[in-house]
Amino acid sequence: MTILVTGATGNVGRNVVEQLLNRGADVRALVRDKSKANFPASVDIAQGDLLDVDALRSAMSGVSTLFLLNGVVADEYTQALVALAVAREAGIERIVYLSVIHSDVYVNVPHFAGKFGVERMIEQIGLNATILRPAYYMDNEITIRDVVTGYGIYPMPIGAKGLAMIDARDVGEIAAIELIRREQSATPLPLTRINVVGPDTLTGTDAAAIWADVLGRAIVYPGDDTAGFEQNLRQFMPSWTALDMRLMAERFITDGMVPDAGDVDRLTTLLGRPLRTYRDHVAQITA
Repeated sequence: MTILVTGATGNVGRNVVEQLLNRGADVRALVRDKSKANFPASVDIAQGDLLDVDALRSAMSGVSTLFLLNGVVADEYTQALVALAVAREAGIERIVYLSVIHSDVYVNVPHFAGKFGVERMIEQIGLNATILRPAYYMDNEITIRDVVTGYGIYPMPIGAKGLAMIDARDVGEIAAIELIRREQSATPLPLTRINVVGPDTLTGTDAAAIWADVLGRAIVYPGDDTAGFEQNLRQFMPSWTALDMRLMAERFITDGMVPDAGDVDRLTTLLGRPLRTYRDHVAQITA
């Protein structure tokens, strides 16, 4: 049978497709723009978006398992509910949904609250799903590389509670493992949640120290200026997105993204290898 991957051309989605192909799965990728779908010929391409019901119905025809990824957009919540409604209509009983860690804690952050709403819908309706809850992506750090290297500061206001940052490649592989597990099960598997975290829980000071060590020069953490963070973001993203990111940063500071006991061991066992480290990621993007 076929596994449908939404968000297939994005950072996580591409990794999911690659890992599924490595495991011999039949993959269909839902994409908005076919020109960006530079996948191997074995991948079946379906064009459409998550608000196009007819395109979704076509994409889900003959699909046994669904990977649902929604981008951080204004109508993210509606997209997810529509996609799950069509999946249910199509009789898809094997689902992996990409949520976010502490979606039930960061209740005032729009894209966290939306994902928690989707989690509640999945649970209440009784959909058979794995809910993956990744922490902050290390891959986001590419956007601040030039600031760190050019100005000697680590500008992300992540506070002193700590974030268990995760590499998108690990997220993609964990998602693929869960998709295959559900796909190959003789009967639909019950609901489960997995915190997807990195091996180290890092504060702003910790992150700056790692950059300093990798670069071989002083990098400082200037503190938790979330208002300034929002204003900087508004230079290249919509105002609502910048506010969303500021609210997230404020919860970084008050709550952090700290794993539960056993999370790292669970993921290490699932992958059969150590999780990728933040230090290795910084070394990679600064090489």
